[in-house]
Amino acid sequence: MPGEFYIENKAERLSLQSIEDAIATLEGKLDAVKSQTDKLAGQSPVEGSVAADWQVAEADVVSIGAVGTRNKIHDLTLSTHNLAGTQITIRLYKAVNGIERKVYEQVFDAGSDPPGIPVINGSWALHNILRVTIQSNEVTDNGKSVDYDYMLEAM
Repeated sequence: MPGEFYIENKAERLSLQSIEDAIATLEGKLDAVKSQTDKLAGQSPVEGSVAADWQVAEADVVSIGAVGTRNKIHDLTLSTHNLAGTQITIRLYKAVNGIERKVYEQVFDAGSDPPGIPVINGSWALHNILRVTIQSNEVTDNGKSVDYDYMLEAM
């Protein structure tokens, strides 16, 4: 009869409604899988530049992420090409149990290290804000710009 469906080798009959419900359930699961696989492409790259008084004190370059939002950061590159300091200190801060803590610090020499510094060159999970700072030992670096570039992937 029209609108009646049978499973092979089974005596019971499936209603059109039960088939439509099963299809709707599968479509919901497919949408959930698609939502996750779409994230694998990552978000658009973020690029920018900031000028600060780097020698006066440690200054913020960029804050990455958002409170309560899960991301993976795959790349963070800073360009110190405008700086002349022999001690360019890059620091990263993030919340640990709700309190911002320094989680990375490294000193570079603008004269001998490459102008592009791959600070993060792998995957690192974030669920809060990652704050990036620079401090220089050279007074002439004050007011100079530092470029940044990073890639995030939503989780």
